[in-house]
Amino acid sequence: MKRNVQTVMAVLQEECAEVIQAVSKINRFGMHGEWQGVTNRQSLVTEIGDVLAIIKVLMEETDINITEGDLEVAIGAKLKKLEIFLPHES
Repeated sequence: MKRNVQTVMAVLQEECAEVIQAVSKINRFGMHGEWQGVTNRQSLVTEIGDVLAIIKVLMEETDINITEGDLEVAIGAKLKKLEIFLPHES
């Protein structure tokens, strides 16, 4: 049985917002700043993991047909753009 696409999309949106919040905390308080015994780095890793998990659900358990190949193409295209717009520091 497939999961409801709208519900999965809502969770994806929420998880992406939590990544944004984790990045904001790193920008404000540093990678090693912590809150209640959890570092900002740990929070970021957790939130990225949550996004990846819901993407997996989206790919496997909804009617939206995203394949691993689709993701590889999209990732490759983004990496090419990053070389132009976000070059390595010297």
